[in-house]
Amino acid sequence: MKRMTGFLLLCFCFIRLSAQFIEEELPKAMNEGTLIGTGTSHVKDTYLSPFNYSGWGLRILNERMKIIGLGKENFSRQQIINVDISSTKNPAENVNDFGAFVDYSLGYHHRFDVVPSFRVLTGASAHLLGGFIYNTRNGNNPLSAKIDIDLGFSLIALWNFRMNKLPFTLRYQGELPFVGVFFSPEYGASYYEMFNIGNLSDVVTFNSFHNKLALKNYVTIDIPVHSSTLRFGYLNSLYYSDTKNIKTRIISNSFIIGWVKEFIPLGSKRIKYKNKVKSSYY
Repeated sequence: MKRMTGFLLLCFCFIRLSAQFIEEELPKAMNEGTLIGTGTSHVKDTYLSPFNYSGWGLRILNERMKIIGLGKENFSRQQIINVDISSTKNPAENVNDFGAFVDYSLGYHHRFDVVPSFRVLTGASAHLLGGFIYNTRNGNNPLSAKIDIDLGFSLIALWNFRMNKLPFTLRYQGELPFVGVFFSPEYGASYYEMFNIGNLSDVVTFNSFHNKLALKNYVTIDIPVHSSTLRFGYLNSLYYSDTKNIKTRIISNSFIIGWVKEFIPLGSKRIKYKNKVKSSYY
């Protein structure tokens, strides 16, 4: 009897150690979504024109999220590359503004599991934006360039739920830059003088809430389709700046759709248990 008890105790200890080993060896999955969408765009840049321009916009977005080894793996890293192209017209519909922007965001979030199905991620993010607005009527100064570098707050809420035994994930994300610098020439300054002659004095401006507000609201839902995952989303982007007698307002509302995949990036540990990974998203 004592031998049987010792044998069972040894088996129990072996199972516990094996479970801990498996848990430590769980690979960290990368959650990646690539989406494309369209919607409305409203642009006003008083360097080019005092009027409001309205039209349509095209958006392409790639997002990656992964758990990282900080704070007992309670942190995740998120990267978003966003391309935004728009075509808008003035109220008389006889002049066009064309806009093109590339926005890169790198965020680090601390993860809080409020309940097993609801998770909140809070942290900070860095943003780099570059692009331009081109006006078809202006002759001397037809283009207004935008270059921004910001640090901001970031909040993500994830809710996993089931409908008809199928798993769904609803996500809200908000991004709010609070400090940075951006390119802003004086009103009426010529780009020819700045870049051909080299008159670049006082074109970099410190920004915070007193002269700039940039806010993004991002809502998505992940829906399983056979062996794949489809992501539907809505992205609201607001950009306001007021400095050196130049006011800029860019508002876009886009409905986006795309595919999501989770994979083990190159360089991670070899997968021993294919059905068990540490997901940053689900």
